Amino acid sequence: MAEVTDEDFAAEVIGSELPVLVEFTADWCPPCRQMAPVLSALAAEEGERLKVVQLDVDHNPETTNAYKVLSMPTFMVFRAGEPVRSMVGARPKRRLLEEIADAL
Repeated sequence: MAEVTDEDFAAEVIGSELPVLVEFTADWCPPCRQMAPVLSALAAEEGERLKVVQLDVDHNPETTNAYKVLSMPTFMVFRAGEPVRSMVGARPKRRLLEEIADAL
């Protein structure tokens, strides 16, 4: 799964032709670590129609603050450069897919 930073967020997420699911994550966050295999599977299964990336909030405060992310993990779906969906907290893959289905 790709990682994005403050420096390449605009190019990788805002400029993406595909919808993008961004996980705002941190090394110290146990629920974030739980989500890693879920997101990897999601990226593998939905790669044709969804880009899945992670952004480390500790190393990328600019983007984190720009989107007012306060809790980890926070998931945001971006489509055509705009955030269209936001969810906070770990969840099973099935539920995550249901929650982002309308954004795809």
